[in-house]
Amino acid sequence: MDNRFEQAFSLEQLRSDVNALCDCGGRFAGSESELRARRFAEARLNEIGAGQSRSIDYPYTGWERRSSSVELADGTAIESTSLVLSPSTPPEGHELELIDLGRGTSDDFVRERERLRGRAVLVRHEFPFTVRHVHRRRKYDWAKRGGAAAFCIANYLPGVGVVSGSSGRGDADDIPAVGLSYEGGAKLAAAASDGMTKIRLRVDARRVPLQGRHIVYEIPGRTDEWVIVCAHLDGHHLAESALDNATGAASVLEIGRRLAPLAGKLRRGVRLMLFTFEEWGLYGSSRYVTELPKSERDKIALVVNLDTIVGSDRLSALISEMEDVGRFVERHTQNAPIPVDLVRPVMGNSDHYNFFLGGIPSFRLIAGYEDPGAQTRFLLTPADTRARIDVERLLIAAQMAGRIAYEACASEQPIAAHLDDEAVRARLDIEDPWVSDRVKCAS
Repeated sequence: MDNRFEQAFSLEQLRSDVNALCDCGGRFAGSESELRARRFAEARLNEIGAGQSRSIDYPYTGWERRSSSVELADGTAIESTSLVLSPSTPPEGHELELIDLGRGTSDDFVRERERLRGRAVLVRHEFPFTVRHVHRRRKYDWAKRGGAAAFCIANYLPGVGVVSGSSGRGDADDIPAVGLSYEGGAKLAAAASDGMTKIRLRVDARRVPLQGRHIVYEIPGRTDEWVIVCAHLDGHHLAESALDNATGAASVLEIGRRLAPLAGKLRRGVRLMLFTFEEWGLYGSSRYVTELPKSERDKIALVVNLDTIVGSDRLSALISEMEDVGRFVERHTQNAPIPVDLVRPVMGNSDHYNFFLGGIPSFRLIAGYEDPGAQTRFLLTPADTRARIDVERLLIAAQMAGRIAYEACASEQPIAAHLDDEAVRARLDIEDPWVSDRVKCAS
């Protein structure tokens, strides 16, 4: 590969795009903030000039946050934010006994299963990027399954504020759900007697019709095969969604600019994609993949998903047990200035997961995996701001991702085998969540 490709990457352009996306705000899906970011990204892609821009619009019954509150029996207010897709309570709220399940592992839920029904459940958020992590949505689903009436999750980081994230799926049996600060969780835990205390919980939210949009920019190659480079554009309302995922979205734009002069000469074209509704249980990319005909899926040689690619001195590729994908990544990052580890278990924590479910070779590039001290610990909190982005490291990460995409476009050989449904199911290895923490889960 010609080193001039990577040398063409622009630190100032990358910085400018990150700042522009963060200037839009948190980019919560369906909000004016996200619409501003969408218009910006579409304009940037149209400046590339070597390909064709298009969008895929689809209707979706979305969700709008209004307000939430949690109070102890003595009236002490606990800072909170409603989790995405939480149903509303009655205006007066629910008065409930709350049971503190600590971390909220499957063992915790099984141990207290007789006391869950009709009560609110308190669990703790965790550093999300480790194979030992128990995802918020798993905890929420276990609470629902146990008959809980509400769900509260407290930040594990002191001094940062409340934690956000998604909860249900808009189903009729969803339960109200809120995120709390570390200090709020500690107040609830301290008030608990025999593990329980009384609270009043209110959530005001509404379901609204929204228009989802996949932003697509295609630069054809010599054949009808494609390499997809993608990221999610949407974020959360608490801050700037800078690490998660202005870093990935800005890198998609920069990779597109640098690949554009070369892509038409390569075997495979590059398809740049920016998804929305990723923070809503990966809905956007799920809809895209499930609506792709098999003939179109078969033309996708590799998906490079960029999500939170700065914040640590190491990068990881989440390869979903696709060993041929792992070998390809290793081969083209072995001399990279930042080490790239392979994480093999299937991780349903970003849009690569839906491509995996479709049998399509794919991986997520991420910073800070198995590094609890990484800046990525601040995701989903008010601390996810551009001040945490090391733009020089982001440039290196974007160059590395660009190199992988370039080599995938240029290779005259297949990158990796597509999986059939049986092979996908075998890799999921889903067990009963009441006796195991091994269930894989969406973001």
